Amino acid sequence: MTDEHEHTVTTAPPVDWDAQAAGFDAEPDHGLRDPEVRAAWAARLRSWLPAHPADVLDLGCGTGSLSLLAAGQGHRVTAVDLSPAMVERARAKLAGRRAEVLCGPAEAPPVGELRFDVVLVRHVLWTLPDPARALRHWRDLLRPHGRFVLVEGVWGTLHPVGIPAGRLTALLASLTADVRVERLSGDPVLWGKEVTDERYAVVAAV
Repeated sequence: MTDEHEHTVTTAPPVDWDAQAAGFDAEPDHGLRDPEVRAAWAARLRSWLPAHPADVLDLGCGTGSLSLLAAGQGHRVTAVDLSPAMVERARAKLAGRRAEVLCGPAEAPPVGELRFDVVLVRHVLWTLPDPARALRHWRDLLRPHGRFVLVEGVWGTLHPVGIPAGRLTALLASLTADVRVERLSGDPVLWGKEVTDERYAVVAAV
């Protein structure tokens, strides 16, 4: 992988997420319906999130699958998605849990003065027009000693979209005290299939 590729950010074309909502959970890593896939994500979350109950802000939560896992591990979750149809499904999933689901943009979530121990984001930064600005805002939503948990990657061959790990760690350099990259491409259980593209998680303390 070249240095040029490492520092390229290619954002996605606009997506109608309301239209995607009905079939969103059909993807193994979205719906987490397969017990093995769900257990694999639960194990990763357990290693990324604090060992004690924490306030987790899940941005671009989709139908709430990761929020559900986090709540099941004892965390207090605030989930945010721009799509009303996604929010409706997430609220149904999280009913009865210590969780609130809000409708709003990931880059400027409608959380007022609330602050969090974790900002959890999966496959969202690549959709935003200004990832650096979003990260700066999310940093302000973290309490002292809080952390980012960012799951991203690069998808596609002819016209790849996404954020390479090198680019994301560069964006975080001025915002965080400690950055750890965990490669995820080699774990097919997470995705319900073998993958050859770049997929990774960044856990960054502030």
